[in-house]
Parts: sequence; C-alpha cells; structure tokens
Amino acid sequence: MTTRQSSHKQYDAEYFEKWYRSATHRVRTAAEFSRQVDFVLHLTEWVLQRKVRRVLDVGCGEGQWGVALKRRRPRVQYTGVDPSDWAISTHGKKRGLLHGSITDLDALLPSRETYDLVLCVGMLNYLEPATLRKGLQQVAKRSAGVAYLELFAKGDEYEGDTDWPRPRPAAWYRTVIQSVGFVPVGMQCYVAQSESDRLSLLERG
Repeated sequence: MTTRQSSHKQYDAEYFEKWYRSATHRVRTAAEFSRQVDFVLHLTEWVLQRKVRRVLDVGCGEGQWGVALKRRRPRVQYTGVDPSDWAISTHGKKRGLLHGSITDLDALLPSRETYDLVLCVGMLNYLEPATLRKGLQQVAKRSAGVAYLELFAKGDEYEGDTDWPRPRPAAWYRTVIQSVGFVPVGMQCYVAQSESDRLSLLERG
C-alpha cells in the first residue's frame, strides 16, 4: 500500500516508479491490481444495480484507477485528488486530477457533488487520527453508493511504503468509520447510511 498524503515525503517520479512499477518494490502486480479494480467495480454495480457513472479517487497518485476504470467503463466520469505536485503536473490535465488532500474535498468539489464510487486506496493509514476523522467526514458527504476505504489495523500484515503512524486496533477504525455514516459490507467496502436501504437487514445490522 502507498500514499501521497504525508507532507514530508517527496511523491515524485522516482517514488511512483519504485512503488508502482519496480518488480522488487511494487505493492501489487498488474494482475493483482486488475483483480482489485474488477472486484470493487462489480461490487459497486451490484449494490447500485446499474453501471458506475461517477468516481472520486482520493489520494489517487498518478490516477491509475481512472485509467483502469475507463478501460472497463469508457463513459465513466473520473475525478482524482492528490497532493503530489509531480503527479498533478504530469498527469492532472489528461487524467482529471486535482491538487489537494482528503481534507480539501469541501473546497475542491462543488458542494452537492456526489459519486457512485469513492476510492481511498493505500492512503488512509498515513493520516493522524484528527485528520482521518475530518477526511472521512468529507468523503462520506460525497458518497452516494459505495466507498472503498483501504485501512490496515493493529495485528494486520501489510507491506510496501509503511512510513506511517502505528495502526490502531480494528475496533477504533470501525467506530470512526461508522461515526461518519458508513455501513460496512465487507472487504473494506462501505455503503453510505443514506443508501443503506439497498442492503438486507442482516447486512445493515
């Protein structure tokens, strides 16, 4: 897992080459990434009972999710947000990326803008508790379907660029996520409370 949310790191060409493409250091192979995209996309469409139309990717890096999603759904509207100067200057215009962080969503996006799928992949663990809470509150406002919130808790095994605060217990993250209005549906996927009538009573419990 990797992130672009930490201000002291240099998220430049060398960083992305190492963690995304290097056979030695990359977090996922191309095949693993493809399966991840397929899983999240199809779960979201199962919940929505239609094709995904709008996607927000927070901490998007180079926007690789956008590229992968457009291959599968050419008409999807993809917006990425990332604090990396290099990623935005290199890929921003052609891939629909905006410069900012998870706590900038209210300022960056129109107030009523919502998305079928909101992605927070490989970046939430880097946030301090107060920033995580504030950021997830803004993410929740944007979710009108499924949110994929990749988080690792104390006791989990993980690899990659792990220069982030020591993970907290799973119960702590669960409380924070549910407090902003998300209902867990498993495999790091969540449905906004406002959309929970799409779920069975067993899942809502």
